[in-house]
Amino acid sequence: MSNIISVYTDGGSRGNPGPAGCGVVIQKCTDGKCSLIREQHRFIGTTTNNQAEYQAVAVALDELCTLDPPQKVLFHLDSRLVVEQINGTYKIKNAALKPLFDHIQQKLVLLKGGYQFEYIPRERNTHADLLANKAMDEGLRLANVRIT
Repeated sequence: MSNIISVYTDGGSRGNPGPAGCGVVIQKCTDGKCSLIREQHRFIGTTTNNQAEYQAVAVALDELCTLDPPQKVLFHLDSRLVVEQINGTYKIKNAALKPLFDHIQQKLVLLKGGYQFEYIPRERNTHADLLANKAMDEGLRLANVRIT
């Protein structure tokens, strides 16, 4: 019996940098059948696309720590840069990404069942993308509210 937690994350900004948001979808998958455990979206202020992608992983890890999954966690991201940096294939050249990377590394050791990061095409990440865009829309809407 195959039992894993499947996590889809996406981050984005409108402009680079610009107003940014992230989306997270967490599913429990048993024998190829997945059911939604949790979804999250968060407006994260003004940042770059790559920083938003990293922050989406951080939000997912915060959610996972509350669930304390004993099984393996498979992360699916449409950011090849973030996947390859976390996997150690690419070096981190942007100094602004290093603290985010370090934070994620500290959280990953808490996953008792292990983890794996996988790059997926954008078309396979539509739910997390929708949530990231929802976060950006809500953040921009709140920013335009004026108190009189």
